[in-house]
Amino acid sequence: MRLIINGEAQNICAKTLSELLSLMEYEGEWLATAVNGELVHREERAGHTLDENDRIEILTPMQGG
Repeated sequence: MRLIINGEAQNICAKTLSELLSLMEYEGEWLATAVNGELVHREERAGHTLDENDRIEILTPMQGG
């Protein structure tokens, strides 16, 4: 399925947001996720199904200053 992840088109076989994060090796408590501009809370990721051309934003904390 074609998804836009952090602004980049990718073909990934993931049915849910949780599955996508696992396939892309995103882990941790501090992730923020949005699908098509709508925030998806951690508790909702397993049940949040993805559709062709969805725009997913995955934000992780950065260190530095």
